[in-house]
Amino acid sequence: MHPNELFVNASGHLRAAWRLVIFIVVYLCILFVLTSLARLLYAFALNSIPDRIGSDFVQNVVFRLILLVSALAAGYICTRGLERLPWRALGLWFHSGWLRDLGFGSLLGFLSLALATAIATAGGGLSFTISGRAALGAVFQTLLFTGMLFIIAALAEEALFRGYPLQTLARANFAGLGVLLTSVPFAAVHLQNPNVVAGFTFINTALAGIWFAFAYLKTRSLWFPLGIHWAWNWALGSFFGLPVSGLSNLAPQPLMRGADHGPAWLTGGSYGIEGGIACTITLIISTIFIYRTSLVKITPEMKELTPKASITEPIGPDPELSV
Repeated sequence: MHPNELFVNASGHLRAAWRLVIFIVVYLCILFVLTSLARLLYAFALNSIPDRIGSDFVQNVVFRLILLVSALAAGYICTRGLERLPWRALGLWFHSGWLRDLGFGSLLGFLSLALATAIATAGGGLSFTISGRAALGAVFQTLLFTGMLFIIAALAEEALFRGYPLQTLARANFAGLGVLLTSVPFAAVHLQNPNVVAGFTFINTALAGIWFAFAYLKTRSLWFPLGIHWAWNWALGSFFGLPVSGLSNLAPQPLMRGADHGPAWLTGGSYGIEGGIACTITLIISTIFIYRTSLVKITPEMKELTPKASITEPIGPDPELSV
């Protein structure tokens, strides 16, 4: 092999592996800069107006926004600089059908979570009580503000994992590898959450990564996986009142409050339903549904913006990946 072939393929383009490495480096650099600036601003505000420093909610939103901006900025730099594709190719543009993808994804995410809770409830593992009328104002506030938080948090994770890394590998005809290389780290970062369940947390979160990846590959748009992702978390924490990936303080006044009666292998215990087999079953069913459904599909516009041959590797799996 000629030394240059280690870096470029037969078409003269930088190989997918190096594009992925460059994205990670650019992302970490931008993340470092934005995080440093945020800490400086926070320290200044703490000294200037200590009584007005934001709540945990505000700090959580700011943190997620930093992750989001870092992922989108790095993705655009690599999409434009390495592949000469426009911003729209990242799949976060108002293309035809974007609202349909977001809406259908949101419905699917909510119904999938409802199915998981139904399985756990049918097995005697969960029960629910509804908030009383006196708490309706607090419930509405929780539903509204946590909806905003979950949208930002989900978009940040989708931009990082189903954004440029998965997209550039898919364009290089390595979509299967891209699903693996994005779903495993996606699962790994969640192992830092509280109340992790050995085995189930990693497996279910990896399955969720595959679920979201299939949603992107189905439409070549981030709107569909975004809808699924945020609605699942919102329904889990704000509607059913269960922990979200081990976090139980995100929704102070949910519409319902779930009580966990075990067994933990079914319900996930203190980690929440994402740590049990009810979630495993649901994710498999919902992923198969996405694979087979004709209710959503790639639009001609997105197909043109994310062409399979824009970056061509000398070898690889079937270039016509469709899910």
